[in-house]
Amino acid sequence: MPRKRLPVGTWGEIWTFPVGYSAAGVANLFEARAKFRDLDGVSRPVAARGKTKSAASNSLREKLIKRERLAQSGELKSSDRVSKAVELFMKDQQALVDGGINSPATLDTYRYQTNKNILPRIGELSLEEATTPRVNRVIVEIKDEVGAASAKTCKSILAGTFALAVRHGALKLNPVREIASLANSRRKPTRALEQNERDDWFDLLRQDERAVKADLIDFSKFMIATGERIGECLAVSWRDLDRQTGEVDCSHQIQRIKGQGLIRRRVKSAAGERILRLPEWAVEMLNDRWKPGTSLDAPLFPDSKGGFRDPHNVSKALRDARRPLGSQRRRELGAQLRKHRRAANLTQTQAVAKLGWPKTRVSLVETGRVRLEVEDTIALADAYRVPRAARLALLEMTELAGIRTVADELSWVTSHKFRKTTATILEDAGQTPRQIADQLGHSRVSTTMDDYIGRKARNPEAAKHLDDAMRSIHEQDRQTLAGPDI
Repeated sequence: MPRKRLPVGTWGEIWTFPVGYSAAGVANLFEARAKFRDLDGVSRPVAARGKTKSAASNSLREKLIKRERLAQSGELKSSDRVSKAVELFMKDQQALVDGGINSPATLDTYRYQTNKNILPRIGELSLEEATTPRVNRVIVEIKDEVGAASAKTCKSILAGTFALAVRHGALKLNPVREIASLANSRRKPTRALEQNERDDWFDLLRQDERAVKADLIDFSKFMIATGERIGECLAVSWRDLDRQTGEVDCSHQIQRIKGQGLIRRRVKSAAGERILRLPEWAVEMLNDRWKPGTSLDAPLFPDSKGGFRDPHNVSKALRDARRPLGSQRRRELGAQLRKHRRAANLTQTQAVAKLGWPKTRVSLVETGRVRLEVEDTIALADAYRVPRAARLALLEMTELAGIRTVADELSWVTSHKFRKTTATILEDAGQTPRQIADQLGHSRVSTTMDDYIGRKARNPEAAKHLDDAMRSIHEQDRQTLAGPDI
């Protein structure tokens, strides 16, 4: 029976023998030898000498240990912890970001989810202990305790981590591969702003002083004109716009990166790098905004200091626009509820904790920016221990303030709905899915078809359809603005 071969990166038996003698014939120099199997699978002899057998043997062991570390450097073993494998995976992701392949925001999300949800649950397990049932249980826990979106991100991180472990030889199979999809509900129907809803949206903005100061009217129109994402719209500079042809280069985005602040970088996909033809009303709008002497590197939609705006701040402004300060009745109701909360010696934070509401809910109620149901008022009255007479007055105010407003009807609108609106306008006008995908910067038509109804090619017909759809709204706002006050 043939002798079993040494595992890669290990050595066999050490033997020592004398190689030098004194004048009296006493051995005073010894050599220790062993065979070490290198990464190429070849076993090679390694030797070391010493004045005694022990010295020679110890010297050889030091050589072998160093050789073992060299052979295994950068590799994972099945006994290594999951945390070590995740760390190596994150280094690979950092390299992709440094190479401009992945987005820094994605890396920030991965780091956050790793530190908050993955390492506390599975980081101390060895790779060989990370079986499919255990990993599945972790992902299900994250889904139940945190949410489906976080669970999907964590599943992607773990899938990449264990794939790395397989490539390093620490695992034979990826335990995430057999875990079922997290999808547990039907896809929500795509919703876009219809013509009457577009009219209502811009009427709402015109009546909201904060929305006007935040430059949301022109910004909303530009998003519909291009179908760009919010970060892409904010990254467009005057240099990117050809005011004669009406073409705009959409190849950059603005992102806020932890530790770096706002950065302007190229979009992460080739499909996202596109040149779009603007509808005529959008060209007119931008020409009205142009001021002689403006730097070509300045953004089309600057902040109050002329720099690039933060997408998070603009998103907040859009949220505020669809939740404007309520009617006088809602504000009066909010003021009364604030009075009862203070009488109960509760802060807003204590109130939401007691009620189990989202942390901003009480603030929105007290400023009259949300419509309260009778059940909500009862819950607040119970939490504040409101007397019976005052409770009846609150319920009456709730009914009077409960009449729905335009803002209530448009509470579903987000910046991404403008993108879907662009896609829907173009589909209604007879544009092909490929043409709409080109407009939106999708590499796959299936993405456009499944999630929006929108390649890099120019699509001049899209500008005409968008011009027809938004012309009447634009004409109402045809004026030169002083600039955003944000």
